[in-house]
Amino acid sequence: MAAVEGKNTFFPLIAFSVCVFSNTLLVDFAVKLLHWSDEEKVRLQLWDIAGQERFISMTRIYYKGAVGCIVMFDISSSSSFLSCRLWKEDLDHKAMLPNGDTIPCLLLANKCDLAERAVSADTIDHFSGANGFFTWMEASVKENKNVGEAMRRLVQEILSVHLKPSQPLPEGSVFLQQDPESNTDTGRSCC
Repeated sequence: MAAVEGKNTFFPLIAFSVCVFSNTLLVDFAVKLLHWSDEEKVRLQLWDIAGQERFISMTRIYYKGAVGCIVMFDISSSSSFLSCRLWKEDLDHKAMLPNGDTIPCLLLANKCDLAERAVSADTIDHFSGANGFFTWMEASVKENKNVGEAMRRLVQEILSVHLKPSQPLPEGSVFLQQDPESNTDTGRSCC
């Protein structure tokens, strides 16, 4: 993932609520609470790793405890697309679910608002299937097209396949519960 995909814009679009910490050198981190249904809430910890090959040796730290992934590329750049294989292989070699399965990973083709495309939909479809992505989709971070849908699809895959109630959480996961004594209606946030 090169710096040109638009992931630095994607991340703030999906992580707009609870608490954001930024470290511009390597990683952005945020927590997001999704109201999945009337009865269910999903708390996401989002890690935007640098996406630059020079930092690939450090990715194991950020993959630990991961249960889902989005690999984003610039649809107008063939080199950006080709680097997706490296990132997916890195993820598959350094992280897995407790049952040994690979982490569900969505391939996101960004900049679908541009007329010029270096990669065809057929090529992306074949690549996605051959490299273990559960699906792929187009998005435009600039136009906020399919940004929320991409997150919804990833969470749906995580919940339906990998985090059934009978399965344990990945090692290193932390279950956060609200203190019943605390008052969350004060308008204060964690940051």
